[in-house]
Amino acid sequence: FGKTAELVRTAGAKSHLEALVFSIVRYLVAMDILLVVAIIAYARLNALPLAEVLPFALILLVASVPVALPATFTLATALASLGLVQRGVLVTRLGAIEEAAAMSVICSDKTGTLTQNRLTLTATQPWPGHSEDELLQMAAVASDAATQDPIDIAILAAANDHAITQESRIDFIPFDPSSKRSEAHFIRGSTTWHTLKGAPQVVAAISFCQDSQETTERLAASGARVIGVAAGPKGSETFLGLIALSDPIRPDAPEVLGKLLDLGIQVRMVTGDTAATAASVAKALGLAGAVCTERPLDPGCAIYAGVFPEDKFELVKTLQDSGHVVGMTGDGVNDAPALKQAEVGIAVEAATDVAKAAASLVLTTPGLAGVIDAVTTGRSVYQRMLTYTINKIVKTFQVALFLSLGLLFLHTFVISPLLVLLLLFANDFVTMSLATDNVHPSAGPDRWNVGTLVISSAAIATAWLAYIFAVRIFGQWWGMNQGALETTAFVGLVYSGIANVLLVRSRGHMFSSRPGRALLLAGTADIVTVTVMAHFGILMTALPWQFLGYVLAGTAIYVAILDQIKVPLLRRLEGR
Repeated sequence: FGKTAELVRTAGAKSHLEALVFSIVRYLVAMDILLVVAIIAYARLNALPLAEVLPFALILLVASVPVALPATFTLATALASLGLVQRGVLVTRLGAIEEAAAMSVICSDKTGTLTQNRLTLTATQPWPGHSEDELLQMAAVASDAATQDPIDIAILAAANDHAITQESRIDFIPFDPSSKRSEAHFIRGSTTWHTLKGAPQVVAAISFCQDSQETTERLAASGARVIGVAAGPKGSETFLGLIALSDPIRPDAPEVLGKLLDLGIQVRMVTGDTAATAASVAKALGLAGAVCTERPLDPGCAIYAGVFPEDKFELVKTLQDSGHVVGMTGDGVNDAPALKQAEVGIAVEAATDVAKAAASLVLTTPGLAGVIDAVTTGRSVYQRMLTYTINKIVKTFQVALFLSLGLLFLHTFVISPLLVLLLLFANDFVTMSLATDNVHPSAGPDRWNVGTLVISSAAIATAWLAYIFAVRIFGQWWGMNQGALETTAFVGLVYSGIANVLLVRSRGHMFSSRPGRALLLAGTADIVTVTVMAHFGILMTALPWQFLGYVLAGTAIYVAILDQIKVPLLRRLEGR
């Protein structure tokens, strides 16, 4: 227990979301530093007062830092977790929803997760010189219903069916995963007897039985869990034979595993049973691949047999070192380190409180069907956050370059600091509504590629940069003064911001899927509010209705043209 507690304390995978946020911020801040340096150098060369330039530089930095990015991620995952509760999945760590989208391999327990955990006696194989009743009697002595161990319960039920008399025990040692056996002592005559049951190879080694392997493999080939039994005076135990217990697979397990494979997730079955039993169960489940028992565990195997609980922790780390985002299911105290280490630790329905506390997802229904919901929900959240991130990078490039290049080439501040702050509010309230947008989950595991994000976003931002300069030129042609031109820039940035959200929310064409209700309402409210403020001159210089109508119509035409360019651009960049 001390070792388990220490592993739980130190276990934990690095947050991919945290790394993503910092990567994006680094790109944006690096660009801003270059622009600020260029602006200050320009100011010094042209003798502009630093008192005017420094506030402008500060606003430039504020406009570029994605302040709402963590809040939007939190909002999206929190809303998703509420939906998962209705489908039998409790989320104990919000980041696990995003990690579920990227999960590329899941390691699943066999017993109770892929099988029904309802063991029944299917065969007995007494060793020569021993009877079936003797075999069951000694197995029952080494069992106790109080453990709630399915093996103990099945053996005691079989002994009761055979009307076998129970021995009075001196003591009882429950099953220990590290020793792979349970034990008991009782008095027979004047001698203390020792009886044990457990893994056939362990029991055979203690009782010096050399010829049990072939029979064990024959029984295990049917998918049965095979238990060895030995008893005798302490130090002189005799191998009594083998007991075969069947644990039928869950009716929905093959379908669930098939769906996981269709989602591009590799499935690994992990069990403490023998290789023969594991191979038979895997065949019934439709799992193909090598069965491994050697240490260290090979990350390329599909089925791991003879696994100790502590092996699961090492397996998770090995798969993570191989570049996988790992899901791990578990139910026991000793599973807690592996559940904590995995990006997506999944405590199954009957898990202990310790396992649930270490896991990031807790299933409240039997089987693994809830994992499918977690993955598809996570991938939907990924699509929403990908839209938000692309939009944020695009708008940051557009605004930062417009402010900087406007000063460098037009020799004036193209927009006031107050209007920049209003722009941040206008943009963020709309983009945060992406947390409930309608999306299509990805077909395979999602991975953030910051380099591709920045390149594709920069290409789209260049087009929007040309648009906002065109809007300003249109304002100059209309004959507007400096204050009206600043309002024109503000209105153009707001209109283009909403248009860009609609542009990038789908990897296909703009209206290949219907925008979410919250997004449509927020976008419409934003356009109406900004248009009314601009016309009546609230916090800015007033503009005529006709001019605002022209800018809005021009934005709609421009985004329709960009939509035709965006689709092949994103496909080419993603293919690269």
